[in-house]
Amino acid sequence: MSEGSSSEVKSMIPRHVAVIMDGNGRWAKSRGLPRIKGHHEGANSVTAIVKACRKLGIEYLTLYAFSVENWVRPKDEIRGLMGILRSFLKNQEKLLHENEVRLRAIGRITDLPANLHDELLRVIAATKDYDKGNLTVALSYGGRTEIADAVSRIALRVRAGEIEPQEIDESTVAAHLYAPELPDPDLMIRTSGEQRISNFLLWELSYAELYFTDVLWPDFREEEFRKAIEIFGKRQRRFGDIG
Repeated sequence: MSEGSSSEVKSMIPRHVAVIMDGNGRWAKSRGLPRIKGHHEGANSVTAIVKACRKLGIEYLTLYAFSVENWVRPKDEIRGLMGILRSFLKNQEKLLHENEVRLRAIGRITDLPANLHDELLRVIAATKDYDKGNLTVALSYGGRTEIADAVSRIALRVRAGEIEPQEIDESTVAAHLYAPELPDPDLMIRTSGEQRISNFLLWELSYAELYFTDVLWPDFREEEFRKAIEIFGKRQRRFGDIG
């Protein structure tokens, strides 16, 4: 990487990276293991990427952990996933404190089992004052659901006389999303070779750069993450301009 001004170097590092963590089941199947083993190994990749973000100076990381559509999976798998998420929160809280990373969650988190929901809220509260990193986990999340929930909240304000219909614009919708304080992602990464966004951050990804890799999520560690960041740094982002 050639040297440049500090502003040029900074522009090569995304401020916010969103990740669709795909391929846990295929990773396990290829090794003759139960699908849940892939999710266990995938949790280790989360730890590696959180640490990599701190090293690289990436402020925001959003992970697609469980979608609203995932509730149709077999009950045993869902129960196992919820257990992994609960264990991850307990085991990784130390990492969040050591790196002063704030945890957030987006989605219909009240759909989660009570013990996981309570543990999630506890860790969120325990890290709320940190500002050296931000980890957002999408749980029981769907992009269309998020937009529908935002519209519902806006409609309630219109009915209450707080907003006039003609005043509603893009900024109004954005302000009623699950985490309006977060900047839109600059880069979206999807592992495992699939090339779609699967109802993830439909509003927020409007101008994000997309990066797809064949690497399965349990094998996606710092080296692979750095490859994605390097490719992002070589792209020219125009935001509708001619460049």
